[in-house]
Amino acid sequence: MDLYEYQGKQYFSRFGIPTSPGDVADTVEEAVAVAERYGYPVTIKAQVQVGGRGKAGGVKLAFDRDEARTHATNILGLDIKGHVVRRLWIERSSDIEREYYASFTLDRIAKQHLCMLSAKGGVEIEQVAEEDPDAIVRHHVDPLDGIDLDTARSLAVRAGIDEAAREGLAEILVKLYDCYAEGDADLVEINPLILTSDGRVHALDAKVTLDDAAGFRHPEWAEFGGNLDELDPRDRLAKEKGLQYVGLDGTVGIIANGAGLAMSTCDVVEQVGGRPANFLDIGGGANAEQMANALEVINTDEKVRSILINIFGGITRGEEVANGIVQALERVDIAAPIVVRIDGTNAVEGRAILAAHESERLVSRPTMLEAARTASELAAAAAGAR
Repeated sequence: MDLYEYQGKQYFSRFGIPTSPGDVADTVEEAVAVAERYGYPVTIKAQVQVGGRGKAGGVKLAFDRDEARTHATNILGLDIKGHVVRRLWIERSSDIEREYYASFTLDRIAKQHLCMLSAKGGVEIEQVAEEDPDAIVRHHVDPLDGIDLDTARSLAVRAGIDEAAREGLAEILVKLYDCYAEGDADLVEINPLILTSDGRVHALDAKVTLDDAAGFRHPEWAEFGGNLDELDPRDRLAKEKGLQYVGLDGTVGIIANGAGLAMSTCDVVEQVGGRPANFLDIGGGANAEQMANALEVINTDEKVRSILINIFGGITRGEEVANGIVQALERVDIAAPIVVRIDGTNAVEGRAILAAHESERLVSRPTMLEAARTASELAAAAAGAR
């Protein structure tokens, strides 16, 4: 779950990470009231989950009531890379002396937590990595040890952080790791982390991605509401129905039971010359309701020209899967042809059920490779006919 900046700052505050004082506003009048409450100058920021807000006119400095009103009016409703601004964050402006970068995330290759720290903040870290990779200090953190102040101070020295900011930055780095580890986040990032002219260090921005799988430990996350407004309509519908879905750019819709099988199916479709339109994992079962939900999600993608259902029966038996598919097709009106591959427990019985319902719109194939090839050919033929 990706948080908005203001939500990220609220999350930071739970771990004692200092941020600029401010509040949210959904209307121009609310924005002006917040600005008056915190005192000028204030910075008015569009709350969207996309970069480049400043260049798009989504971040403005206001020195009085009239400027606050003008900027709030212009930013609300602004379209920034396809994201419409519906909420603002208004904060007391800071006198910035220097800007730094700090983050924690998981290094999946090393299978360790990774701290990244740089004296070059305020720009995209990818740009820094490309132009001056030595400017980024990378440090793997043992989860049994965590990170202490001495280690944080050492990292600050290695990164070339100004002496005036080192102690404050080290304290924040320890708290940021706590936010990452204890807060069950996949990513916590501060860019920029600033040193003010009066010697204070605090987070001027906040990027937080929470680990959805840890949600059962955090009932308080319900206040974030899943941030469904930011999602693609397909992703939003899938999330509402409890499906693991990632939209892609191809024409073959993918449904599989299990993340590994879904990824393998995408790979095989690519191998035979097709292009996956999505990754969709319906989980361990494949009953009629799950199938209907999955088909409904894929049906919203106008680019889909065929659908490949790839099921390996384990605890779920093949005939149950086949009956679920048949019942789901009675509930959802699907335009694209469907190719089904069932293997595993009672696969023969499942294929027999599907055989009784086969048509030009529903075909069964015995192997993943044959099913992927058929689905890709159907998608190519349908695309060529349009």
